[in-house]
Amino acid sequence: MELKNINSLVELFFRKSEKNIPKKISMNESAFLTNLKSKEHELTELRQPTNYSWRVVDGQIRILTTYLKKIISIGDRCLLLSENRPEWLISDLSIMNAGGVTVPLFTTYSDKDYQYIIKDCMPKVCIVSTQEQFDKIKKYLTKDIKVISMDGFDKELDFFQKIFTDWQTIMIDPNFKIQHSINTNLKRNDLACIIYTSGTTGNPKGVMLSHGGILSNCEGALDILIPLFRNEKPVFLTWLPLSHSYEHAVQFVQISLGAKVYYAESLEKLLTNMSVAKPTIMTAVPRFYQNLYSKIYMNFSKQKGLKKKLISSTISLGIKKLNNGKLSLRENLINIFCEKLVRRKIKNQFGGKLKAFVSGGGRIRSKNR
Repeated sequence: MELKNINSLVELFFRKSEKNIPKKISMNESAFLTNLKSKEHELTELRQPTNYSWRVVDGQIRILTTYLKKIISIGDRCLLLSENRPEWLISDLSIMNAGGVTVPLFTTYSDKDYQYIIKDCMPKVCIVSTQEQFDKIKKYLTKDIKVISMDGFDKELDFFQKIFTDWQTIMIDPNFKIQHSINTNLKRNDLACIIYTSGTTGNPKGVMLSHGGILSNCEGALDILIPLFRNEKPVFLTWLPLSHSYEHAVQFVQISLGAKVYYAESLEKLLTNMSVAKPTIMTAVPRFYQNLYSKIYMNFSKQKGLKKKLISSTISLGIKKLNNGKLSLRENLINIFCEKLVRRKIKNQFGGKLKAFVSGGGRIRSKNR
């Protein structure tokens, strides 16, 4: 599929969905999105992921699109406040397919930022994940803003009774199960989303991102990634907030590749989630890699004797191989030990199948000593 011939992010998803949905309905369809989070009362030591197939995601987007088209007009702003989860992507695409513009909100904004952004963008709809997230913004919402909750919460909240709908109601109500078609009116220069800056230097600034701008980023990414995954389906573990412009664009790279996507629980649980997801690729901002490098380097610098020599050889021989250098017979023998005793252990910590870490959203420093 040539991305240069795609007009919008909505068209990108549905084109890819058509190729990934089996013609025959199967109860065991492979997952497209996998949520590693569970509701609080269902948490166990070993969390069971929730899987969403391409068919399920496609269907929920069409249903939510149908609902949204009844309450928004073309160009209307729609707030999206949620942690990373499959419903985030479904909401984003549904808003755009209904003709609206997504306004993602960070779950870590200050009260002042929430107040400013809601007043500035004048939304018609607010899609929010949980009671905790809703409590952050409810005092800034007016009576004409429709609220949709992913998990459901207290419906007896003053005037919100009349403007509140939960996700499950939309998905199971027969009045909403109209299989809405793809919005073919969207063009590359149309507005896809408005992502507000953090507001650290004054009021947040709304950055207007077009369908074509994000698609162009996808095109550039595919030039690099396709050779890495020519004969297999990539597996992503997403942990950066989808409200971040970088990770927001990455989700459409994932769609372009037909990848399987896991949503991590949190940064603190990242290594644990890696052992479940076994990602082949991960994306992050430079600061993450700089911190990771510092921790690894500090750990390596504490080693002594044979361990220190083995680690040094692992790094030097790895760099030589990466630069297509030819190893001597002695170096090859040492490298075998390095592979078994050092690299394999490190790889297993990251799930065992990782091929690449991708850095974006800023310049990464080459050294961090």
